[in-house]
Amino acid sequence: MATSAKLMLGSSLCQRLSQLTRQIHMQPALLSSFRSSREVQELDKYPEVEVVANPPEWRFVERLLPAETVPQPVEKPKYPSGWRPQKEDGSELGYHVARTKNHMVPVYLHTRFRGQRRITVVRRVQGDIWSLEKDLRAVVEQSRNGKLCATRINELSGQIHFHGDHVDVLRDYLKEKGF
Repeated sequence: MATSAKLMLGSSLCQRLSQLTRQIHMQPALLSSFRSSREVQELDKYPEVEVVANPPEWRFVERLLPAETVPQPVEKPKYPSGWRPQKEDGSELGYHVARTKNHMVPVYLHTRFRGQRRITVVRRVQGDIWSLEKDLRAVVEQSRNGKLCATRINELSGQIHFHGDHVDVLRDYLKEKGF
């Protein structure tokens, strides 16, 4: 008798479990994709919403939103970070290095092969890229005590690649020149 009761209990439990499993698989997860979300209902079934063009609370939200453009920096004789605003437009030198949208000098370090190859890249070069490369190569070679420095120029993208880590030297030079 006890074994038949256990068997009935086991079979009813199995049936209930299989029904539950079928329900879970047959009923898609709500809001998981547009196909499984509920259809749009009549407008009467939704709560009333008041649309206000410019509520007074909106000023608190506007404070938190990022600015659409980076503001122009305030003119000072000297900045604590050592940053300098761009002065030159490159008309007398024949070349120009444009700043980024954040007013930074576009000199970057690319590392390849697990840090074994370091390449310094000067971007956003306009004008005579060959004479800028000659001037920058002279500065880099001077900092390396006369050792030669390999460079690569890409005229179409306005980039100069220097073999090695020369980011600080090139940034300082470009800032001194007013770029």
